[in-house]
Amino acid sequence: MEKLTTEQQNLMSKGLDQLSPLQIITLMNKEDQIVAEAIQKELPTIASSIESIVERCRKGGRIIYMGAGTSGRLGVMDAAECGPTFGVQNDKIMAKIAGGEEALYHAVEKSEDRQEDAIEDLQCIHLRSVDSVIGITASGQTPYVISALSYALEIGALTVLLTVNKGFSNKPFDHVIAIETGPEVIAGSTRLKAGTAQKMVLNMISTTTMVQLGKVYDNLMVDVQITNQKLRNRAISIVSSLTGLPANEAHQLLEKAKGHVKTAIVMNHFQLSYLEAKSHLRQCSGNLRDALSRKCLHEDR
Repeated sequence: MEKLTTEQQNLMSKGLDQLSPLQIITLMNKEDQIVAEAIQKELPTIASSIESIVERCRKGGRIIYMGAGTSGRLGVMDAAECGPTFGVQNDKIMAKIAGGEEALYHAVEKSEDRQEDAIEDLQCIHLRSVDSVIGITASGQTPYVISALSYALEIGALTVLLTVNKGFSNKPFDHVIAIETGPEVIAGSTRLKAGTAQKMVLNMISTTTMVQLGKVYDNLMVDVQITNQKLRNRAISIVSSLTGLPANEAHQLLEKAKGHVKTAIVMNHFQLSYLEAKSHLRQCSGNLRDALSRKCLHEDR
């Protein structure tokens, strides 16, 4: 453990317990600036990983995050937010955390050391070769995560290791994203810079994958799931923006489209019925930009 940079003492935070609150948060803010710079160095590797993930997703593959502790909770959070944001089914992007659901709220003793649990978790969801497994571990050594990735290798699934320590895995994983964030303000507390780096990279992976899969038009979440009033207002705003209709008419159109933003926009663009617009979108694999530029169904009417 001594060799891990995240376990080393940060010389900038020596005497931390003698600083004022303002001095402490000023130091933390300065240290956090290191994260974005460290990620920038790994952008080509991150992009390459995303390209591989998208290729698998287009063949029906799933994205599975595997992690323990802070890393596991970050994976769970990212996966959970993709449903309402991008309209993906819960079984298309999911997360497993060492120790199970209890570990979301409390530390579960030694759960990250149980390699067999990782294999069992992947077997329970019937891991396939077309899937992508993303192992999240600050140290790059967490047994639960390394076991999951090793099993995924055997199955033939895509393997991505996300860590903040370089050179601590000798496994031939498909992609290794190593963000060197350096020692933490509190030695070993990887919920700090390491966790921030992991969350930022997960944002990049899930967001860019969904953009590539046609879940975004321009910079608008056109597959948003209307699960509350805030998201209903957002959906109305998106329909209004892309159709030029006033808000009240956009709302009516969205109701006719049964709350589906893409369908509403296609209905308005080609003056189609709900069922016709849905069919048109299916022919265009759900990609709104393709649907608006290809008048296949409209021209046949």
